Amino acid sequence: MSLRRNIETFIGCDAGYAESSIVLFGATFDSTTSFRPGARFGSAAMRHESFGLETYSPYQDADLTDYKVFDSGDLELCFGSAEQALTDIQARAETILADGKLPLLLGGEHLVTLGSFRAVARCYPDVHIIHFDAHADLRDDYLGAKLSHACVIRRCHDLIGDGRIHQFCIRSGEREEFRFAARHTDLHPLSLAGLEETVSALRRANVPVYFTIDLDCLDPSLFPGTGTPEAGGITFLQLLEAIRTVAQCRIVGADLNELAPMLDPSGVSTATACKVLRELLLALLTKS
Repeated sequence: MSLRRNIETFIGCDAGYAESSIVLFGATFDSTTSFRPGARFGSAAMRHESFGLETYSPYQDADLTDYKVFDSGDLELCFGSAEQALTDIQARAETILADGKLPLLLGGEHLVTLGSFRAVARCYPDVHIIHFDAHADLRDDYLGAKLSHACVIRRCHDLIGDGRIHQFCIRSGEREEFRFAARHTDLHPLSLAGLEETVSALRRANVPVYFTIDLDCLDPSLFPGTGTPEAGGITFLQLLEAIRTVAQCRIVGADLNELAPMLDPSGVSTATACKVLRELLLALLTKS
């Protein structure tokens, strides 16, 4: 199947579908946001503001113009049904995977990960997750709802079970979430400690890896434009180095979530998210 190029693309991501190895697609959904909404506007803001960036990264000595990335634009999702939205996200990810390409999802709130991950887990039953976030996202439900951005990693655990979810930077959650993590996930709270060892083990095993980044892993002094900010996060340079480390794995899908651009009128959060996406793309492209 051939998808059509979006009218407005992320900078440097205007190659044709057939020739591209990575496909961007946006999920404009934030209907289960538990605090401050606005993440549905994140992907569109990143495309528009990306033209304030260069395509070249001095951090990696690499340029997006030397690679082929296709931006398929944003999905039109049902705000009133989380399950319908997830079904539509899953269908787009399945199309991308069936064509031998890597789906890179732009949120949206973090629940959108579940749609893309359902597709990846079907294609790669032995997949692992590397998860960067301020929040554990391991609640079994949030106010009675099983489909919530507060439950997304718990729903991913329902799909793949114990020992295959590796969580970093987590500094917020209910006591029961941390107890659940102690029994069922590979939790590295508060920081990125243990990431290199985790990546080394996953590389030795040559298992497929899904990489999900909630941008609230960054400290809110650097990234205030997010729905549920938590003090005590990492810096941009720490995140960049961690992305380059994770990219050494056999990445089969990825996403970047939880930019709510209107919550930071300065525009700094959107600019930061754009730069994170550029560096994530280049880390994946130069590795392959």
